[in-house]
Parts: sequence; structure tokens; C-alpha cells
Amino acid sequence: MELIQKTPDLSAYLAVDEAIDHDHPRVREVAARLAREAEDSYAYARLAFEFVRDTIPHSQDSGDPRVTWRASDVLEQRTGICYAKAHALTALLRAEDIPTALCYQRFDVVHGLVAVRFDGAWHRQDPRGNKPGVDAQFSLGRERLAFTPDREAGEADCPELYAAPHPAVLEVLKAAVDRPHLWATLPAAL
Repeated sequence: MELIQKTPDLSAYLAVDEAIDHDHPRVREVAARLAREAEDSYAYARLAFEFVRDTIPHSQDSGDPRVTWRASDVLEQRTGICYAKAHALTALLRAEDIPTALCYQRFDVVHGLVAVRFDGAWHRQDPRGNKPGVDAQFSLGRERLAFTPDREAGEADCPELYAAPHPAVLEVLKAAVDRPHLWATLPAAL
């Protein structure tokens, strides 16, 4: 699948916005701590991915009813669904000047991922969090995502790379009073 950059200017994939708040002190602190452990940007990207995947539980898996959407809140509250975890990873990567896009897959509902740009190409990553049957890994080669769409069932990889969260995603996150409410309002398409 060829990924499509929705915004031609690569600097847009380094920008700060209300959800990807990589200028926030919490994001900067975590990014600085991870950067001290990394010998280069590739190692940093892998460490940031593993940090979000492994230390911030997916709220559905952990039973946490809180809904987070802003990267700094995800890092502070240590919870989030796929979109929120993607926002946190995007902020951590952008904090270290790694162009990062938000992207999606379509199942019964839309699933959130990120794509990082290395060596002139985009590489999708899924920081959702592993569990039995899910083994997402950081990879700049063959994709190691949490889920593979079933084309015959109408599921799909969405090729668009967004510089900011899709408005439909951000709208449902911001409006949700808790995770059960969010689950009932998740977008089925973008």
C-alpha cells in the first residue's frame, strides 16, 4: 500500500496542536529521559514506541473508564485508547524532530496508528499495546501492526497520513464522558 501524505509540507508533521502538545513540560520531560537512553534517532523512535506501547495501558484492556486525548494527558494519566496512545507517541517523536503522521485502519470502528518518516519513507507503527493475540512491534521494514484488515469483511488500511488527528476522531474523544460512552460513539469511517 502506498501511503499518501495529506499535507505536502513535511514540517506539518512536526507541528504542535491541541492534541499533539509536544511543547508541554510533561511531554518534554519524557522525551528528554528517553533521548538520554538512545544512541540515535532510530533508537529513540523505538524506545518511544515501546514506552507508549508497554507503559501506558490501553484503557479497554485495563478496564479504565477515563478518556484521554491530549498527548500530555495520556502521559500524565497513563491511560488511553488507540487514538490517544497514537497522539502520545506522535508528540514524543515530534519532540525529537522525527516527522510523524497519524493514520488509521477501518474495522468495525476506526483504529488509530502512527507513521514515522525515516530514510525518505513512511513506516506505520501501532502503539496500541500488546495482549494475547496482539503482537505489535516497532519496525522500519515489514510492518508489525496489532491488526491486519480482512478485505473480504470490508476492513481496510486507510492510506492517508494526517498531520493532525482526524476531526471525527478528535470530536468523539473530546465529547466522551467515559470509555463506555466513547465506545458507543467511535467512528466507523472517516
